[in-house]
Amino acid sequence: MERLLGKNQQYFYENTSAQIIHGDALKVLAKIKPESIDMIFADPPYFLSNNGVTCKGGKMVSVNKGEWDKIGDSSTQTSEKHKFNRKWIKLCKRALKSNGSIWISGTLHNIYSIGMALEQEGFKIINNITWQKTNPPPNLACRCFTHSTETILWAQKADKKSRHYFNYDLMKEQNGGKQMKDVWVGSLTKPSEKKAGKHPTQKPEYLLERVIQASTRPGDIVLDPFCGSGTTGVVANRFGRFFIGIDTEEEYLNITKVRLEMEISDK
Repeated sequence: MERLLGKNQQYFYENTSAQIIHGDALKVLAKIKPESIDMIFADPPYFLSNNGVTCKGGKMVSVNKGEWDKIGDSSTQTSEKHKFNRKWIKLCKRALKSNGSIWISGTLHNIYSIGMALEQEGFKIINNITWQKTNPPPNLACRCFTHSTETILWAQKADKKSRHYFNYDLMKEQNGGKQMKDVWVGSLTKPSEKKAGKHPTQKPEYLLERVIQASTRPGDIVLDPFCGSGTTGVVANRFGRFFIGIDTEEEYLNITKVRLEMEISDK
C-alpha cells in the first residue's frame, strides 16, 4: 500500500491493506498527500459527555465517554464544536480526490453543524441518509419522542469537475430490483461485532458495507479520521479496499487491530 503520509510517519498497526495511526485527526490529516483519498467515512465526536445518564442493557449508565468527547464549557461549546467541525472537514477536502466523496454520521447534537460546515468548506451534499434503528434504547425522561434515528450525510466537492462514484446498479440489486431509498432500517451493532471490545458509538457492519460498496471500487483508498474500534477498516478490507484509520485513543486502536487481524484470518 502506498504511503500517503511521508516516510517518517509512525504507524500503530500496519498490514498490506491497512494503516492505523495513533494521533490527533487534525494533525494527521494535514500530513496526508493532497487528493489521494477516494472516500472518507467519519463518525466524529458528538460532544455529549456532560455527566448525564442514559439506558443501556436495561441499566442506567453515565453518558461520559472520555476526554475525546468533551469540548469547551456551556458558554462556548456551540462555537467551539462548529469551529472543530470546519477544521477537520477542510482538511478532509484537501485529502479527497476530485471525484471522491465523504460520508459523515451524526445525531441532532452535531449533524446540523456538520451540514453547515460541509457547505462552508466547499462541499455539495448528495444525500441525507436516515438510519432508522429497530431496537433503540428507551427514552428515560419520557418528555420527548424516543431517539431512534441517526443521520448520515453524503457529500462531494462542489467543484464543477467533481463527479462522485455511485454503484447504482448494485444498490438496486441489493434492494430487490427497486431503487434504494434514503431511509435505511436496521438494528444496533450486534454483540458478535463487539467480541474484540466495545466502543460507545460503534456502527454496525451492515451500514459500512452499504456505504463502501455504494461509493468505492475495489482497490480504492478509504479513510476514517475517527476510526474508533475499526468497523470502517474491517469492512473496507472485506471488500478489497485499502484503509487508513486515525484515532486518539489507544484503547480503541487495540480493538481495531484485533478486528483487522480477525478479518484477515477469516478470509
